[in-house]
Amino acid sequence: MQNRLKLNDPRKIVTLANFISLIRAALAIPIVYTLRDPTLGSITLFLILVAIMSDALDGWVARKADEVTYFGQWVDPIADFICILSVVSYLVLSGQIPAWFFLFYILRYLFIAILAIYAFNRNQFFLSANWWGKWATGITSLAILFHIWPWEAFPWIKDFTIYLATSLMVISWVVYLRDFYSLFKK
Repeated sequence: MQNRLKLNDPRKIVTLANFISLIRAALAIPIVYTLRDPTLGSITLFLILVAIMSDALDGWVARKADEVTYFGQWVDPIADFICILSVVSYLVLSGQIPAWFFLFYILRYLFIAILAIYAFNRNQFFLSANWWGKWATGITSLAILFHIWPWEAFPWIKDFTIYLATSLMVISWVVYLRDFYSLFKK
């Protein structure tokens, strides 16, 4: 079961971890811009890899510096959502990935956000992220990469990563619900 996430300095806003999260959200603009021009593929790949690394780095930096904040707990998932949603939106609009994936991604995020807001308003704590959700985000990023660049050697990999990411999102959703329920039934 997941534990409540301890906030060490809840009022602090300006931290290195929060800055890294804000950079990830801002990366959505240049990523989508470079996606529009196939000649900028290397730049797009670099920007997406920076976004993926920043997702892993911001939480680690916050815990290492002992600066887990309220602002950071809100900005980190919002930065993930903005960055991934912008790229997935572009890929759906350009016909590269199915629209159902886009809708499922949004519904999952909204549902978890509603639970998180409820938990925070009721008890002033955040549920920590589960590893299934982190894997789902990682595989979603991988699926995006497979849909951006041609993978003629393994044509099945595009569909496989979309279905794998969706499966991991479902598992993370169930785990999040279980954790949410178990914290409130006490």
